[in-house]
Formats: sequence, C-alpha cells, structure tokens
Amino acid sequence: MIRESQNRTTIMNPSRKMLLGGLLTAQLFVPLWAQESLVTFKSLNPDVALEMAQAALANCREQGYQVTVAVVDRMGITQVVLRDRYAGPHTPDTAVRKAWTAISFRSDTLALAASTGPDSSQSGARFIDRVLMLGGGIPVTASGSIVAGIGISGAPSGEADHGCAEAGIDAVTVMLELEGSE
Repeated sequence: MIRESQNRTTIMNPSRKMLLGGLLTAQLFVPLWAQESLVTFKSLNPDVALEMAQAALANCREQGYQVTVAVVDRMGITQVVLRDRYAGPHTPDTAVRKAWTAISFRSDTLALAASTGPDSSQSGARFIDRVLMLGGGIPVTASGSIVAGIGISGAPSGEADHGCAEAGIDAVTVMLELEGSE
C-alpha cells in the first residue's frame, strides 16, 4: 500500500498492515468479550437458608420424623445442616448429598430416583461421585434461577423427605418472590 504524507510517498509493509487491521478489529470486539467474561448471580442469604431448614425440620417433627436438613448454596457448598436429636448418624451426609444432587442436576431427587433406575439409560448417573438419587432433595429457585438446594434425610421414605423439603421451601417462598422482584 502506498501512502502519501507531507509530500513524501512511503510504502506500508503488508505485515504491518495486517497487524494494524488486527488491532483495530480487536478494539471493536473488546466490549463484547468484557461483557461475557463476568456473570452476576444471586445466592440464598444464610439467614433465609436457616429459616428454610428450621421450617423443614419443624414439619418433619410434626409428623414424628427425626431427620437431618441440609441447605447448600447454588454452587453446592453447605450453608446449613440441622440434625434432630435422634436422627441417624448417616443422615447429615445423606441430606447434604441430596441437596447437592438437586442443584447439580437441576431437578428434585425424587424424580431423579425414578428416571435413573437400573433399567434406565440414565442409570449411570447414579455412579457419579457425591450423587444420591433418593427422594428428599429439591432445588430452590428465585426469579427462574436456582439459588440453593435443600435435602432431607431420616423420614421413613423419600416421599416423606420430599414433603418436608417442600414445607421448608414454602416457608420462605414469599421472601424469595420479594427478592426476585427487585
């Protein structure tokens, strides 16, 4: 390329031309990359997680069940574990694993237990580390996003664990809806 500058004619090196073009192109797309590099998300407040766990525990107690309730955040990190006095020693780990499974698979573990049975094409999911396909784990959502997971262990069945988890979520639903509307 020939360029005239102050009555002088210079020849621009083709590789310099490509470098200049590349830099200009990169300048145009930097704002797009910056927008996609960071994400914003909501996570359940620990006070709300505790209230949800306490409500689930109270619901199980009303039915005569001694259980452990666990709440994990959207990343699967444990926020709350409440073990009732006579809940079995296996229940804290089981409740955490149910909550973790619910957020990881974005589905309640009662449905996952049914869809991953031994004759299912999805049965291999049962062998993933930390996964527990037993009823009692439910993802907690606000404004269409998962913000936490709750898991219950110790009731006589997965269905009973599931019912207690639903009661815990119901107890904080109004708070989640108010937070989501802001």
